[in-house]
Amino acid sequence: MFMHRVFLCHQSNQLNKWPVIPLLSQHKNKPPMKKILVLFSLILSSVFAFGQSKVACCYSSPTQKFAMLASDKKFIMAHPNPLPFRFQSSIGKSITYPTADGKTADAYELKAKKPTNNYLLVVHEYFGLNDYIKQESEKLYNDLGNVNVIAIDLYDGKVTADRTEAGKLMQGVKDDRAKEIIKGAIAYAGPKARIATIGWCFGGGWSLQSTLLAGKQAIGCVMYYGMPEQDVNKLKTLNTDVLGVFGNKDQWINPKVVAQFAGDMKAADKKLELYQYDANHGFSNPSNPAYNSEATTDAYKHTIAFLKPRLK
Repeated sequence: MFMHRVFLCHQSNQLNKWPVIPLLSQHKNKPPMKKILVLFSLILSSVFAFGQSKVACCYSSPTQKFAMLASDKKFIMAHPNPLPFRFQSSIGKSITYPTADGKTADAYELKAKKPTNNYLLVVHEYFGLNDYIKQESEKLYNDLGNVNVIAIDLYDGKVTADRTEAGKLMQGVKDDRAKEIIKGAIAYAGPKARIATIGWCFGGGWSLQSTLLAGKQAIGCVMYYGMPEQDVNKLKTLNTDVLGVFGNKDQWINPKVVAQFAGDMKAADKKLELYQYDANHGFSNPSNPAYNSEATTDAYKHTIAFLKPRLK
């Protein structure tokens, strides 16, 4: 699948730039086999190198890089189908709001008991805005106090309990559309809103991107094992500190990726509160066999301690 994508990307942009190589059978004086092999090797090397550069070009954003992990069967297998779960709330409700691209977006909202400009944007993980995320949103709502919670839906109404289908949904998210959904939620909250964000896995990376999009309205960002932003100049625009939660056994957002993020945040002169656990990717998801109760409890304690004073 990966090589197929490289080929398509190359072909679509370079269709008319391939060198014309005459068929060897048309020449009476055929070159020695050694020369043929050298020529063939050079062509393959050029195509591979070009393909590599096009991958970097076509999937340059951190969110796209993370989405492309769904091409890895190991990554899909690391996200077992969630156990059947049903959550019903008496205070949360589904909402829609307009986006600047002329469409509407879906979300799950819990309104504060008293009027407040404090908002928490929750970004779902791999399987979409399911009942697990709604339950977690209500838990955060109760533990943080007087805050409005909006769990946004970057899958545009689609949710699944099938890990292969979830990979397709994640890869189908376009950055432009996702940003319009996020900006629409920020507009829904209003210009006076003080906005914190939180997300896991796919949503962990988008939590950080949401904070960047919130600009001066941003007051806190929590990201669980999501792909960090790697552009130091973008990180310099952050208006708030970031709390990062990662697993040292994570094969994808691994300690090397986390170390680079820590270095980039330092270079951007921004504060990163970092917690790393002896756990796998997705360790905070109770429906995942990799669920680590001890690490989840400790990470949640730090999450509340980080967010609560910012959402007073």
